[in-house]
Amino acid sequence: MNIFDLFKKIESGGTSAAAPIEFLIAGLGNPGKEYERTRHNAGFVAVDAIAESLGVKIDRAKFRALIAEVSLGGKRGLLMKPQTFMNLSGAAIAEAASFYKIPPERVLVLVDDISLAPGQMRIRRKGSAGGHNGLKSIIAELGSQEFPRIKLGVGQKPSPDHDLVNWVLGKLPEEDNKAFLSILDDVAASATLIVKGDIETAMCRFSH
Repeated sequence: MNIFDLFKKIESGGTSAAAPIEFLIAGLGNPGKEYERTRHNAGFVAVDAIAESLGVKIDRAKFRALIAEVSLGGKRGLLMKPQTFMNLSGAAIAEAASFYKIPPERVLVLVDDISLAPGQMRIRRKGSAGGHNGLKSIIAELGSQEFPRIKLGVGQKPSPDHDLVNWVLGKLPEEDNKAFLSILDDVAASATLIVKGDIETAMCRFSH
């Protein structure tokens, strides 16, 4: 096609529209400076790392979240940081999923997990909330457990009677934070595989 044909095509509206948003990647956390580097904000840190690897910032306000449009694994998608606070994470995610008509299977959630040590991650195709209020909210709002998630280790409570809220809202000590940060490249690689529809490879290669 020469340049004149291209101009004619543009004038006639013959160029293809931008590809639709095909997936969501939502990192869970709480907005506000006081929550930065807390265990509960592991998802925010992880989705920011994916954004950084793609050369974008998650800073546009929409769907009661901060968002960024990206291309990942050959598909167009949305990175999200819900601003509804952890226990209402599902409200923002469901709003975006409904707008773009994205099924739960294409909503990837990055979430903290106190049953895993810092530096560990586990990938699941679907599952229950396991007591996590952010996941509970998403399941309730989407009406489904059939969404993949990457669980990010933040460490177990020091004792069974230790207050859970204080634990997850506490900041990771320096060594634990280093261990957590060391897996962020693997999180980004896993997300790419999952978006491409190859969650089995992601689970085999990166669940550790």
